[in-house]
Amino acid sequence: MASTATHLVRLLRWGRTLARHGALTGIERDPLTPPQVRRLVRIARFGARVPVQPAYATAFQSLGPAAIKLGQALATRPDLVGVEAAEDLLRLQDDLPPAPFAEIRESIERSFGRPIGEVFASIEESPVGAASIAQVHRAVTTDGRQVAVKVLRPGVEEDFTRALETYEWAAAQAEALGGELRRLRPRQVIAQFRQWTMRELDLRREAASASELAQAMQAEPGYRIPEIDWQRTAKRVMTLEWIDGIKLSRRDALIAAGHDPKVLAGRLVRAFLRQAISEGFFHADMHQGNLFVRPDGDIVAIDFGIMGRIDRRARRWLAEILYGLITGNYERVAEIHFEAGYVPPHHNMAEFATALRAVGEPIRGLPVKAISIGNMLDGLFGITRDFDMPTQPHLLLLQKTMVMVEGVATALDPDINMWETAAPFVGEWLRTELGPEAWAADRLIEAKRTLALVPDLIRRLDKQLPRPGAAPLPPPLPDIPVVGIGRGWRTLATALAGAGLGAGLMHLLG
Repeated sequence: MASTATHLVRLLRWGRTLARHGALTGIERDPLTPPQVRRLVRIARFGARVPVQPAYATAFQSLGPAAIKLGQALATRPDLVGVEAAEDLLRLQDDLPPAPFAEIRESIERSFGRPIGEVFASIEESPVGAASIAQVHRAVTTDGRQVAVKVLRPGVEEDFTRALETYEWAAAQAEALGGELRRLRPRQVIAQFRQWTMRELDLRREAASASELAQAMQAEPGYRIPEIDWQRTAKRVMTLEWIDGIKLSRRDALIAAGHDPKVLAGRLVRAFLRQAISEGFFHADMHQGNLFVRPDGDIVAIDFGIMGRIDRRARRWLAEILYGLITGNYERVAEIHFEAGYVPPHHNMAEFATALRAVGEPIRGLPVKAISIGNMLDGLFGITRDFDMPTQPHLLLLQKTMVMVEGVATALDPDINMWETAAPFVGEWLRTELGPEAWAADRLIEAKRTLALVPDLIRRLDKQLPRPGAAPLPPPLPDIPVVGIGRGWRTLATALAGAGLGAGLMHLLG
């Protein structure tokens, strides 16, 4: 575990880099920024040539692989970093110079405990892509199949471990400052980032995510997941089916190959809705570089390092919220927010419904090209602040993915309307989920679970309640505060870490 001084040195170094790219300007200008944070941001940019237009993505890329992945995670939190910063961070591409093939060969052989020639008949030394965590090589298996081999970069685990320790430490100090920072839950942001990173640093888990998604999407025509080669997959190596196709970003090439962009756009939206609403397990990195179209017209997704999961109750709330916004039933949307506990109960439900109407009405019925996603998100985040709504990281990840899918679909079909495309799917799912059969099944399941708790409840009560003749329970201990480090140093350390001059890693409000 690194010391406080080590964390502060790292944060100061990162903060200086962010300041040079203008990535801390929003913190300094935001009225909700704590005064001590604002002062330290000014120190960080002292003497630096700060650009007029902040370059958030460039700043994170200059900090290295761990910061690139953190920037991609922060792109899912426009409430935390601001809409402008979130949109810019979506540009983050973690294309990096590849590691030498000799190191890749050694990693493969160490993973399988045998020479590479016994695993693959051939493997191309030049990678088809090199990212911050891994790089991908094209290969042929010993039984003649074309495959893609993803291999972790040497030393990447150690680099990410060091960075994660400092991110977690800084998030805790920032949240301790209270106010808006506490409501935005920076510690949860980093905790979620750790989950994503741990999945990506163990390629068996990424392979399992791909396998689970493939099973869930069997009923969705026109959307495929590459098959995993489990015999050639280990912690540091993942082997999967090679996909020959055209990237969704190449619209002209898709048309030249005989594909209809409107059909592809609708297919992509339906596939996302099935994942998010029907299955509760969705590919959360559905940008154009991770989506291909095969000659038969199927869309194929790759790269399953970032996945989202939503439980059934939250999915039902989400579906009702979406359907309420689509149909203009803002009163029902407000009720769901209060039922789910998203809005503190001391607020007025009717006032919340009116606030939702102010955001929803201007965009209903408009084509996507006429809707400003930035303005819509800004309005929604204004509501969360006005109504003291704690952030819901799982819903923000879904929201980010929805915006990403919308962008890809719009590039294919500029006239697509996400609301109209979603309405039939969401409506059918709600009829299935909220019908009488589903209600009766839910009541039976709840009753069964309640009955199963009774024996354990009786055992715990028996342990807690005094028996006749038993010795009395000891008295409760007084709550005595633990004396920590000196107050003056603690105040300075908290202020430095809260700003971190790496506060841009958690609070790029712009």
